[in-house]
Amino acid sequence: MTTPPTAPAVPALYTCEVAHTRIRPVCHSLRQRTYLWLVDIDDLPRLPRPLRPLARFDPRDHFGGRAPSLRTGLDACLASHGIGNVDGRVLMLTHARVFGHVFNPLTLYWCHDRAGRPVCVVAEVHNTYGGRHCYVLRPDADGRADVAKEFYVSPFFDVEGSYRMRLPLPGERLDLAVQLRHDDGSRPFTATVRGRHRPAGMRGLLRAALRHPWSTAAVSAGICRHGIRLYLKGLPVRPRPAPPTQEGML
Repeated sequence: MTTPPTAPAVPALYTCEVAHTRIRPVCHSLRQRTYLWLVDIDDLPRLPRPLRPLARFDPRDHFGGRAPSLRTGLDACLASHGIGNVDGRVLMLTHARVFGHVFNPLTLYWCHDRAGRPVCVVAEVHNTYGGRHCYVLRPDADGRADVAKEFYVSPFFDVEGSYRMRLPLPGERLDLAVQLRHDDGSRPFTATVRGRHRPAGMRGLLRAALRHPWSTAAVSAGICRHGIRLYLKGLPVRPRPAPPTQEGML
């Protein structure tokens, strides 16, 4: 991994559009507008009291949910993969809790060493059954990485195949992609997140919250709504296997 372009000052907001496209076994797509935070996990935003219900960053929402801080949870996860040199800045892209609710299908951590060199990217995936799983990735210079699928996410896909992820560090623009690839060469599902950087001051947060009221609840509702549509289209629900065991998930 080479040194990426300099990230914008944090905390930052990204107003973005999330898109999902399925081409097998039926064609289906969804688009949803929302906003995400980019924060330094060691220097989280300190909001004025009246705005705190709009953004809370809670360690229990990440990793195993038992770590006293995001850094502690991340360090335990990395240690279980033999990575011990993430002693520099870590930038996290995530939804914050809004009015006490949060659901993060994907949280990303760009991890650096003390000299500012990129070490790895952690992709933390949550499913709607309360499960969590972390993929520790070593992206190339363009932010691309391949990893075997290990975690049950959608009830309409088995745990098989692999992901091709494109996860460049955000700058003025956010441009992420995750594509599911099967061994037969098919690519049945692609998710993208594209957005623009916005300042995370009081005015920026209020503008984002007004444009996307209770954004985290809207994400959960949107997933459920589209799941019902897929079921009504005749997609069979795949059995949910026992979740994989991950050491180091505090």
